[in-house]
Amino acid sequence: MYTIKTLIPGISLAIIVGLAALFLSEHYGAPSMLFALLLGIGLSFLYEDTQCKAGIEFTASHILRFGVAMLGLRIALSDLLTLGWKTAILLIVAIITTIFVGIIIAKLMGLQKRFGVLTGGAVGICGASAAMAIAAVLPDNKYKDRDTLLTIIGVTALSTLSMVVYPIIAAQFNLDQLQTGIFLGATIHDVAQVVGAGYSVSDQSGDLATLTKLVRVAFLMPIVISILIVIKLKFKHSSSSKAPGIPGFLIVFVVLMSVNSAFAIPPQITEYASQISRFALVISIAAIGMKSNLKQLVEVGAKPILLLLFETLWIATLILICVYLQ
Repeated sequence: MYTIKTLIPGISLAIIVGLAALFLSEHYGAPSMLFALLLGIGLSFLYEDTQCKAGIEFTASHILRFGVAMLGLRIALSDLLTLGWKTAILLIVAIITTIFVGIIIAKLMGLQKRFGVLTGGAVGICGASAAMAIAAVLPDNKYKDRDTLLTIIGVTALSTLSMVVYPIIAAQFNLDQLQTGIFLGATIHDVAQVVGAGYSVSDQSGDLATLTKLVRVAFLMPIVISILIVIKLKFKHSSSSKAPGIPGFLIVFVVLMSVNSAFAIPPQITEYASQISRFALVISIAAIGMKSNLKQLVEVGAKPILLLLFETLWIATLILICVYLQ
């Protein structure tokens, strides 16, 4: 049972690492989540057999769920209507096929299918945030933290690379500003990199890329709930164990998204909520890094990165072809 006294050291440590990551991100231009992860890994020795352990566990689980739930205030159903049904269908197809590609390739590589779901969802939806949300509903096993960590590292690195490369690809294919915005928003993994890539082309491309990305984020909860339903059915048919219930953070996410869709919430409030969500996710990733076992990461080898690369190439190629042929 957690107590405030046992939680304070670990949570305080995660907050300090999160602030350091944000500072480094602001001054050196790399993603704050990547800095948080690397700094957390560097401090992983503080996790085992220290008074920080309980707080790090709490941050990596409960504060993580809080950060994901708060993402609901960033999304409104009006975004979907603004983007149009054709683009929305394209995004749905891209997300679902990327997850299935992840499952198939993971199986061919000898990796667990659940790892394919985790990486495919991260690539298809919204990078590290999706990885953490999906990991939160997957059944616990001894490789869960390792797989989550690998996914976050890989998807963040590929997102940063695509932020630089994808605008060049769009120019090579002579995509106009609208096509470029959709291509960037539908393929780059993390929101910050979508914004950076979009506005490096033009304001119009940046606006549309951001909107497209937010619609992708809106599909996070339907996908996570679908994964949860599949898990519950699997438990029902193959085991007498109790299937996992619907996590509270999913309910909060849906409620906040519904409120944001039904009412005109002042931009200051949504921006403040977005910053809170971002910071919660940054310190959660720092905590996940602290829980990491570098030996386990090295033992896995190159297969997880290759899987993420295949998934990234799949969604990029699919979207590029569809946008180019429009």
